[in-house]
Amino acid sequence: MNDSSRATITPGRFVASHSVLTLDARHPYVAKSLVDAQDMHRTVMSGFQGWGVAEGSRDARAQMGVLSTWTLDLKEAALVLVVQSRVPADWGHVPRAALRDEPYLITVDRTFRVGDAVVFRTVVNPTYNKPQDGPDGRMVRGKRVAHTKPDGVRKWLRRHFGDGREPGRVGVTTDPDDVAVHMLPPVSSPSPHKRLRIARAELRGSLTVTNPGAFVTALSDGIGHARAYSCGLLLTR
Repeated sequence: MNDSSRATITPGRFVASHSVLTLDARHPYVAKSLVDAQDMHRTVMSGFQGWGVAEGSRDARAQMGVLSTWTLDLKEAALVLVVQSRVPADWGHVPRAALRDEPYLITVDRTFRVGDAVVFRTVVNPTYNKPQDGPDGRMVRGKRVAHTKPDGVRKWLRRHFGDGREPGRVGVTTDPDDVAVHMLPPVSSPSPHKRLRIARAELRGSLTVTNPGAFVTALSDGIGHARAYSCGLLLTR
């Protein structure tokens, strides 16, 4: 793409609210969320009460653009939770004893253009549909299964982030071989969600924006599956 072609593509502006919470992993309020993915989801969503979304609405998270990711420092017993949303969060309900520091809230306002180089980090649920035999003997789209090894995750990465030559689904391209892939322990939920088990992988690297509109949509809406369970938030700098 030459400079004149780039100039005709409208830049994409991304605006969101970010909350950063540093929590005591030993506190019961926090410990429950670490062993139950459904409880972690409730903890995240509890910061968005009163925004006019119907109680129990299945798409409440999507309506408010709530995405999250977290990291755990076992040595320091600290859980760092990052929450993104279209509306400001209120963390006043979190027990004071569970907080290591006051929640840190910032407004992100950034414009992206074609050719921008971006450093990124994301935790994703890398899945694919495993083909199976259909009634007529033809292969059809089958059950969604998770990639559990780095090579498989890089296949997922190529579909979404491109391969360094062709762009991916989210309006960017990168060299998959230059992206660090770290397999994370799966998260799950006990009864009544016994079948909930989510494979996770952390990706760190750099990318080049090819379609600002598609990239901003990915930043706002998240990427991949399990976005209600702290997967799919794309953090950039």
